[in-house]
Amino acid sequence: MSTTALETVPVGGPTLPQERRLVTAIPGPASQALLERKAAAVSAGVGHTVPIEAVAAGGGVVVDADGNSLIDLGSGIAVTTVGNAHPAVVAAVQAQVAQFTHTCFMISPYESYVGVAEALNRLTPGSHAKKSALFNSGAEAVENAVKIARKHTGRSAVVAFDHAYHGRTNLTMALTAKSMPYKSGFGPFAGEVYRAPASYPFRDGLSGPEAAARAISQIEKQVGADNLAAVIIEPILGEGGFIVPAEGFLAELVDWCRANGVVFIADEVQTGFARTGAMFASELFGIVPDLITTAKGIAGGLPLAAVTGRAEIMDASHLGGLGGTYGGNPIACAAALATIESFEQEDMARRADHIGGVLRGRLEAIQARDPRLGDIRGRGAMVAAEFVDPETGAPDAASATTVAKACIAEGVIVLTCGTYGNVMRFLPPLSIGDDLLHEAMDILDQELTAAEAGTAPTLAGDDAPRPDAD
Repeated sequence: MSTTALETVPVGGPTLPQERRLVTAIPGPASQALLERKAAAVSAGVGHTVPIEAVAAGGGVVVDADGNSLIDLGSGIAVTTVGNAHPAVVAAVQAQVAQFTHTCFMISPYESYVGVAEALNRLTPGSHAKKSALFNSGAEAVENAVKIARKHTGRSAVVAFDHAYHGRTNLTMALTAKSMPYKSGFGPFAGEVYRAPASYPFRDGLSGPEAAARAISQIEKQVGADNLAAVIIEPILGEGGFIVPAEGFLAELVDWCRANGVVFIADEVQTGFARTGAMFASELFGIVPDLITTAKGIAGGLPLAAVTGRAEIMDASHLGGLGGTYGGNPIACAAALATIESFEQEDMARRADHIGGVLRGRLEAIQARDPRLGDIRGRGAMVAAEFVDPETGAPDAASATTVAKACIAEGVIVLTCGTYGNVMRFLPPLSIGDDLLHEAMDILDQELTAAEAGTAPTLAGDDAPRPDAD
């Protein structure tokens, strides 16, 4: 594909009309009927951000049961990076379903699991010998990375960071920094988990080496290197607010880990697979992790996750110590192989960089005249706007939530995030066209003005759901 085509035409071959179309208020009657059934049948703990019944998706849109077509700036939280129902993924899944759906790799191995492991070993940073193990979800991958690091080092302690998100299982809740909605009331949590300060340039004003020195000092004083199995961090903090660390922060942490025999784990569940303009965000910071966890964008929408790392660390576990009934399901593996091939053949990392340029350019233009947008940041098609009080710089979660809901009401799917709930994040599928990106930014600009005037639209029947989840 030529450079011109790459920058103007969606990849992935969308077949749905690529348009924002509102036939009813959101939610419309068909969607509202499903939401009523959901309320009656589904646990109240399972929320939703966009009050629709999705019936189709592709390119850069999601279509609901009422015929509304919404611009998708969420990708199912960075999952459908190649686009929803990418033709190559669909074909691979259909072919695999016709052969077999499951044997359990631990019982009767199959080629596609090995093929995914080989691809991950090849694509992840570093030229050292690597091995992989496949699982079902990002949280499961993180749990297993910690297991592997503890087995390899013979140590127990693990350090995670402020603003971190690593999952909803017991261990990963302990690693996750944010209490509501992820941890509150669900304890006690797994032990031997400690927290260190992350680099947050917009709020701490520290250089990368300064922020790293602060974190390392705390780790040495409160944990001690001799007790530490692993340090785990998202190269760009996701749920915490799409926080891009200051240059040098991650490199200093990696150097300290290497000097002290500590396993450095990069949680690339949200940042992996071309999302940030590189196949893995670690590449952007010039680091080579010992272990990398991946999920979300790996398989075009099917549940799959992995831990990939140095062969000598990955081989630390005893036989049978890693695995799971569904880990590396053959359908998900077929989808992953097609997805990875699409990332490479369609040069989606470059497309992500282009999308990021469009989003950042539009957001920075809005920021120049609207001081509520305190910071615009991100890499590739992983971009965020942090809402603040223009007078004090304090986090402004109310404005972020109001504007996000207004955008959804006008047919643009956006998500919020951040430790303080004041960050709007943009995660469009890489199959989205530039025209939809610009239209979405037009709507955002419009709703910022409406929110300031107190005239922003609301969602029909809105019960104030929090428009972020991970």
